[in-house]
Amino acid sequence: MSKKFIISCCSTADLSESHFKERDINYICFHFELGGKQYDDDLGKSISFHEFYKSMADGMDTKTSQVSAGEFQVYFEKFLEQGFDILHVCMSSGLSGVFDSAKLAKKILTEKYPERKIIIVDSLGASSGYGLIMDKIADLRDSGMSIEDLHSWIENNKLKMHHWFFTTDLSFFIKGGRVSKISGAIGKILNICPLLNVNRFGKLIPRFKIRGKNKVIQEIVNQMEKYAENGLNYNGKCYISHSACYEDAKAVANLIEQKFKKLNGPVEINSIGTTIGSHTGPGTVALFFWGSKRVD
Repeated sequence: MSKKFIISCCSTADLSESHFKERDINYICFHFELGGKQYDDDLGKSISFHEFYKSMADGMDTKTSQVSAGEFQVYFEKFLEQGFDILHVCMSSGLSGVFDSAKLAKKILTEKYPERKIIIVDSLGASSGYGLIMDKIADLRDSGMSIEDLHSWIENNKLKMHHWFFTTDLSFFIKGGRVSKISGAIGKILNICPLLNVNRFGKLIPRFKIRGKNKVIQEIVNQMEKYAENGLNYNGKCYISHSACYEDAKAVANLIEQKFKKLNGPVEINSIGTTIGSHTGPGTVALFFWGSKRVD
């Protein structure tokens, strides 16, 4: 741990427990309800991802809740009491109100600890794309960058993180109102796999309607080729997250590793956590990489 400040995020960055620990990234958990029972979104510890997605597939209802301002106060204060400043990066304000909760906690704690810095950042990202931002700032912290310079770096670079998603099961997009019942019924008949991304406002936007899993797997890789920094010469890290469809995620990873020969290590595959997964359901694959600045 840095002797001056800590870096922190929410569990919705969808990295593994070991990854957070190895990179010395602190996190606070969102919450969800499954079949009327409350859980923390604690990276699959309270309930395994397999059990969670199977329960959803079997028809069990889910509901999510963000971290409250009060929870942030308790979480932040343990670091402030030890003399650490805090750089906390939130999941996109376009997907959750958690950014406002963290800012409210900061306002209260700044009055109590006026000598400490509490910096709250809107990542405008989600899932392992948000996680890839955290991994990068861990690198920069380890290289000696100050908390102020880290803050500036995130603000200047967060829109260069690309998030592309597809789903092979429209059921939960229909259930959540993201796809109408009529469009969903037609989509199922035509085997439509929507391809979406996160725009510059941090909102999830449908981009393409593609027929068939094999075609959407090819197309999501095409989008990486189009937008990745240096195109096929991309030499950054690449993360994928998935909701109970590892083989589909692995197919995307294999194709990326075949096309992008200069990747910084193998493609890392994580599970979509229970907060985001409560809305996507099983059958979603998400791809994350550094590229040109998101402009639409």
